[in-house]
Amino acid sequence: MTYDGQTVREILDKVRAEGRDALTAPEGKRVCDAYGIPTPGEGLAATADEAVALAGKIGFPVVLKIVSPDILHKTEAGGVLVGVPDADAARAGFEKIIANAKAYMADAQIDGVQVQQMVGGGQEVIIGATTDPTFGKVVAFGLGGVLVEVLKDVTFRLAPVTQAEAVSMLDGIAAAEVLKGARGADPVDADTLADVIRRVSELVADFPEIAEFDLNPVFAAKDGAVAADVRIILQSGAVAEKPQIPHDEILRVMTKLMNPAAVAVIGASEQDGKIGNSVMRNLINGGYAGQIHPINPKADEIMGRKAYASVKDIPGDVDVAVFAIPAKFVPGALEECGDRGIPAAVLIPSGFAETGNHELQDEIVEIARRRGIRMLGPNIYGYYYTPQNLCATFCTPYDVQGGVALTSQSGGIGMAILGFARSTKMGVSAIVGLGNKSDVDEDDLLTYFEQDDNTNVVAMHLEDLKDGRAFVGAARRMTKKKPVIVLKAGRTDMGARAASSHTGALAGNDKVYDDVLKQAGVIRAPGLNEMLEFARGVPLLPAPRGENVVIITGAGGSGVLLSDAVVAEGLSLMDIPPDLDEAFRRFIPPFGAAGNPIDITGGEPPSTYEATIRLGLEDLRIHALILGYWHTIVTPPMVFAELTARVVAEARAKGIDKPVVASLAGDVEVERACEYLYDRSIVAYPYTTEKPVAVLGAKYRWARSAGLL
Repeated sequence: MTYDGQTVREILDKVRAEGRDALTAPEGKRVCDAYGIPTPGEGLAATADEAVALAGKIGFPVVLKIVSPDILHKTEAGGVLVGVPDADAARAGFEKIIANAKAYMADAQIDGVQVQQMVGGGQEVIIGATTDPTFGKVVAFGLGGVLVEVLKDVTFRLAPVTQAEAVSMLDGIAAAEVLKGARGADPVDADTLADVIRRVSELVADFPEIAEFDLNPVFAAKDGAVAADVRIILQSGAVAEKPQIPHDEILRVMTKLMNPAAVAVIGASEQDGKIGNSVMRNLINGGYAGQIHPINPKADEIMGRKAYASVKDIPGDVDVAVFAIPAKFVPGALEECGDRGIPAAVLIPSGFAETGNHELQDEIVEIARRRGIRMLGPNIYGYYYTPQNLCATFCTPYDVQGGVALTSQSGGIGMAILGFARSTKMGVSAIVGLGNKSDVDEDDLLTYFEQDDNTNVVAMHLEDLKDGRAFVGAARRMTKKKPVIVLKAGRTDMGARAASSHTGALAGNDKVYDDVLKQAGVIRAPGLNEMLEFARGVPLLPAPRGENVVIITGAGGSGVLLSDAVVAEGLSLMDIPPDLDEAFRRFIPPFGAAGNPIDITGGEPPSTYEATIRLGLEDLRIHALILGYWHTIVTPPMVFAELTARVVAEARAKGIDKPVVASLAGDVEVERACEYLYDRSIVAYPYTTEKPVAVLGAKYRWARSAGLL
């Protein structure tokens, strides 16, 4: 797409040269024209006669608006007249607007009055862009007018967007059906509307000094869209870009961090209860095969290993230095790591920015950057990487290896992760504390886990992102191959900004996170338990090959609740065709119910469960199965579990591998049955209909984002 960027550059440079941060309406019109953003016909009148002539040329009725770099809120100043019907009204309107403007601000610079074609009809929407502190330029779309102010029904994407992403924004608002022609109204021209969104996103990406851009309202109709008003605000001062570390350099250091040949423990101790003692014990007892060098100037030997006064005294290379010393000693020790050429530092100590000591944290960041050291932390519990039996932490050791990598900013959440993983026997490849994220953050870790053959899913607890764009870039690459699950803390913090029709105020922090994470293909978990259950269950389920979900249940009540959960997760209950309906009916009693859910009733023997599950697996029109089991004497829990696992295994042996999840209702025996099923890659939970469907929904969200459906 060819745009007239030179014109935009000249306009923005002129505005900034004049010390202004807002464009006038005519300047905004020229910017829109340069990027093909549709706006009404208009002109600038310096006199009443010019206003009458312009209005006659454009065609009545028209809109009159004051043009002044000093008056941004035109309506508040009495500077807008809508529906001016004829020449006499245009003349009078010109005089009235000028008088109102002078009364509102006596010393305002007045360039004239904008005479604009009167537009309307169709559906009012808002299209805009703002500068988010985490993600930079984001583009916004929502219903316009009162609806956007009251309902805040707006969706966001990282700019620039593709045409497909722009189209997805039209479906990303709660009132999407309004745009499709609700109650007999004409649907809007979705392609044209999406094209406007795309052009706006490319404009703000090309010119980062545009802090805010609003088209409100945009009148969207069945045959096009036109923006009735444009508002452009520029950022004051220079536009700073966040420094980016090259991908290869990130990967080089992260590989050393996870696979070190030698580790130094600064602050190692023989004294029980000391962090330096716990780190040493965990490294040794965890089975780490690399060299372990204790650093303590007051000891000759610690735990059978020669101790050194400084890392500078260690013979041979060292890949990682784990700090277990008070915060005030960290800068000096970090300088010594720089002298020694150690590429990675793991900073367990607290006492930095989390306690308000930003100066000390700024100091170690400066040292690390100057000396070429990547820092994990400070204020962390350490980290685990089980393929290397690496337990560089003061917490409990961990030995259940698997494919799940977990990270957290919080030490408390990190311990919850550890306990859940051990309790459920969820094998992990890594557990990493990020703490204050003074340096290494989530996108660095994603860069490593993306290519790590030992990791097949990543789950992350985060409170913020240092560089949202870098995270999205890493997540987009990762989610094409492996699921990424995020628990973003602070869902209810919408910022202190009141809602208004300006895009910048609409960009509530959590809503931007929600939409941009979805754009990146990330699965967002609503809570800690969901994040952990998704991490445990999603890798076990095969990717579905279509959207048709079928429920087979032995209890009508469970079927209703499972159906509700399916809808809540955005899944699609299959409309059972007549031949398949007839096939199911051959196996269920006359008082049962075919359709979907398929209710086989509670009194049926194991053979009924077996036959219906087998049919659900073997019919290729069905893409996923949800099983609802009810504890009965006729089919006890373990009988159900064993037959289900066997039927699924037989199907897999034939090359049929569909996601199967189960909800088991009954006495405590169903707990063992669920464990049996989970061990055989069938996600099953007792006493809940929501959890198994939520895991299936998470798998579907990833499969859609990865383009597998």
